[in-house]
Amino acid sequence: MASRPKSFGFGFVPSESEHHFLVAIPSQTHEPISISEHVTWVESATWRELHFALGQEDAKMRVVVPRLKWELIADPVRAEFNRRLQQAGLKTGKWQAGLTPLSRLFGKELVLLAWAIEDADPGLISVAVKNWLGLAPEERWWLFTMTNAATGHAIAGRNKGWRKAVRYALTENPVSDAQIAWREQKVLHLTADEGRETGCATRLKVERNRHSSLAYAMAAV
Repeated sequence: MASRPKSFGFGFVPSESEHHFLVAIPSQTHEPISISEHVTWVESATWRELHFALGQEDAKMRVVVPRLKWELIADPVRAEFNRRLQQAGLKTGKWQAGLTPLSRLFGKELVLLAWAIEDADPGLISVAVKNWLGLAPEERWWLFTMTNAATGHAIAGRNKGWRKAVRYALTENPVSDAQIAWREQKVLHLTADEGRETGCATRLKVERNRHSSLAYAMAAV
């Protein structure tokens, strides 16, 4: 039986694709968490740390989140990603001090949520998490792509355009637990091919009432 390819963090397999995201968690508890996007993989952890220390990752930085806000999303995000990894028969991940890699798609989903909370009231973060969980993965990927194209830099894009609209959309009108469970069952019954064929547009149409705040926020930008 063929051995599984080596994976890192949350579902990142360099032998399949080097495109990934890195979550930088400083050992000092007062320092913020940063998330960056990369298209090449440096195998040496020492070199990865050095690149960050020298500021060579600034242009690839997607978001910087205060520690307090990160702690409010870290556990539910870990649970969501590990649930899907387990369903796929893959090794689960955990957050740790230093750099934690994520697969390209998981990274997009995490950055979307981080954009929603970076300037939000901490009291609204639980709402943002619930709305994020209520989105299908394809919806999260689409929203990341649209937002990243216009306002994707961690600092230059902050609180502007799509970034601002994402915050308003995900911190309002929380979905119910029943809707989240329904979405998870739908995802489980879709094959990969069906998911590609139906895409984000179909799910948005099915759940257009639940996402009316999202449409309103985007139109207002």
